[in-house]
Amino acid sequence: QVQFVESGGGLVQPGGSLRLSCAASGFTFSSSFMSWYRQALGKERELVTSVDGTGGITHYANSVKGRFTISRDNFKNEVYLQMNGLKPEDTAVYYCNAGRYIALYNSWGQGTQVSVSS
Repeated sequence: QVQFVESGGGLVQPGGSLRLSCAASGFTFSSSFMSWYRQALGKERELVTSVDGTGGITHYANSVKGRFTISRDNFKNEVYLQMNGLKPEDTAVYYCNAGRYIALYNSWGQGTQVSVSS
């Protein structure tokens, strides 16, 4: 079955950095677009960024462009999110899933909490 396991979140001060990881299984990872989503308290889940199977095509939400970088390791079936210049509005639970603009699977992981506060 499809499974996503996110990790790497934490509490960081504004301007700080975090690197999130997501281990995926149960589908053909190397040929799949992979994406990161986030859901802030009381808000809808939103797409943050996505990357194609080769790592050469990426998409970023305007709110994170220039600060976040998505990457992947097809040997490990993992996708990463390097977050720099974190802002309080980046506070959310972060999830990964397959797909470019729409999540392909309903089996979401537990997510990883990112909190940005002084």
